[in-house]
Amino acid sequence: MRIIRPIVLFSAALASCYISLAFHPTDFESPLKVIAFGSCNRESLPQPLWPVIAENQPDLWIWGGDNIYGDSKDAAVIAAKYQQQLDQPNYAAFRKQFAILGTWDDHDYGWNDAYATYPLKTVTHNLALDFMDVPVDDPRRQHEGIYGSYDFGPDGQRVKVILLDNRFFSDHPEAENPQLLGDSQRAWLAETLRHSSAQINILVSGTQIISEEHKYEKWANFPTDRDWLLNFIREEAIPGVICISGDRHIHEISILQETNAPYPLVDITSSGLTHSWENFKGEPNKHRVGEVYTQLGFGTLTIDWAVESITVTAEIRDRSNQVVIATQVALPAK
Repeated sequence: MRIIRPIVLFSAALASCYISLAFHPTDFESPLKVIAFGSCNRESLPQPLWPVIAENQPDLWIWGGDNIYGDSKDAAVIAAKYQQQLDQPNYAAFRKQFAILGTWDDHDYGWNDAYATYPLKTVTHNLALDFMDVPVDDPRRQHEGIYGSYDFGPDGQRVKVILLDNRFFSDHPEAENPQLLGDSQRAWLAETLRHSSAQINILVSGTQIISEEHKYEKWANFPTDRDWLLNFIREEAIPGVICISGDRHIHEISILQETNAPYPLVDITSSGLTHSWENFKGEPNKHRVGEVYTQLGFGTLTIDWAVESITVTAEIRDRSNQVVIATQVALPAK
């Protein structure tokens, strides 16, 4: 049972505080069956999708980044925009019912295409975690960056949600041999994956991990980190990795098929909760399955915990809750 509790949260760097009613998960014992996720949510625009997402009764909602459009070097402005999102009626109703986790991307980090040099990143770190009601004793509060992981479910039906930070430590992609994760986060990610006891490991990234041909922000702009991650998953035989991402204002599913990998690596991009790239003309993506959806939408993962083979159904749904893109991933149970 989820405990409803209003909590006053604050960042010491700000003179003001705000009340968060978004609830960090409290039930880590029950297996997850439905996970919903999305990104690119402008706090000042209409938000029709929250009642639609709620129809799916997700066990967990995951923010995929650009959760607000802070776009400021004034911390008070960003805090006010978080408050505006918390006060948004449809989201206010949603956050009273469902557990919430998430990471960020550039606009909620603080500035469009901002990297490690963004001057307010320590303050926005606290604001982002406050917004998602992350407890004061959570490890994510104790280090730089908002990366972290959470286990859900018993042995044999366990999901590890791994929230990556692709902003706090990131070099500019035009730097020589640019780094995305930074040394501390990369070492943490290696240990987290290597010692995971989960059957499904969900990597949450603000930008796309698999798609590599378009000209916009993506992991492929940081080839050292992307190659390291893909090689690590393969060489360490990390079970059940599924990626979810945002940023693009489009929705698509990419699958990396490697002959020496134990399973295909899927990246479900869901981007456009309040606005989307409606005049999208197309772009290459050799890993894409199905079509690109360019209207408002959100993603879901539905898990069938069968004994012999775990099936994860990944879907993009529209504002009528209709499935517009879908794929299934079969993972070995262990």
